[in-house]
Amino acid sequence: MSKACLKSRSEFLRVRDLRHHVRRWGDADGAKLVLLHGWLDVSASFQELVAALIGGQTQSWQVLAPDLRGFGYTEWPQEGYWFQDYLGDLDGLLDHYVPNEPVVLVGHSMGAQIASLYAGLRPERVSRLILLDPPALPDMAPERAPKRYRSWLDHLRAPPSPNTYGSYDDLAQRIRYQHAKLGPEQAQFIAHCWGRIDGDGTVSLRADPRHWQRGPALYRSAESEAIWREIIAPTLFLDGEHSKIGDAVSAGERARRRACFRNRREVVVPDAGHMLHFDAPLATAAAITAFLNR
Repeated sequence: MSKACLKSRSEFLRVRDLRHHVRRWGDADGAKLVLLHGWLDVSASFQELVAALIGGQTQSWQVLAPDLRGFGYTEWPQEGYWFQDYLGDLDGLLDHYVPNEPVVLVGHSMGAQIASLYAGLRPERVSRLILLDPPALPDMAPERAPKRYRSWLDHLRAPPSPNTYGSYDDLAQRIRYQHAKLGPEQAQFIAHCWGRIDGDGTVSLRADPRHWQRGPALYRSAESEAIWREIIAPTLFLDGEHSKIGDAVSAGERARRRACFRNRREVVVPDAGHMLHFDAPLATAAAITAFLNR
């Protein structure tokens, strides 16, 4: 990880009765770019991508990256997690930071799902939409509902325990096992972004263990597609060459869904997996910059 990376600033604010942490980089008076992380990730891990992105722009930018509810330094809600709440949180954050102008909205993985739906629900709030390796979820048959609801009830009785590691070195080793392209210094950086020291000296993730609980809802692509057709912002899909995140549906189904985005470009980042900001931050930043400068 580069020692010369641009430094971020942290802020805390209450949105929808929850204390949220927002990380800010760049010029406070610059154009706003909002960056949403994926599942189990945090805003801090975008550091190298943001440094390259801001350095490659001809105009001044401010990047705003919240820790989503239950991740990083943002509070854990007592009532559990419903995907729609991320949309409500984003609406509140934008009302606070940029109430009177559209923003560039960038999301990775789960953050891309949030960003794409928000851009359809509040099309006037998004000037450009950039989706970093968004997942393609398969439709769920109604017949799966009884089993899924029972599983959800069972998990409410026995919430999952946090994953713990003996040290940051142990967590970094686990991260490198999952993300082989990371070097030792990068893995240590990510470990300190993701982890925290507990009272007994062990390290656990800064993520609510309840994120591992399955909710009762079934995924229905048709609902998302109806929202995506409302998007007016030019959209960039950035896919990792070696990512498997979209393999849950066929190539034809994936193309059919993306056709809902009326003004889109698709770019593949070479030699990168799902975690584009880990594997190829410079190439990812260059692709985003080219899209924004069009």
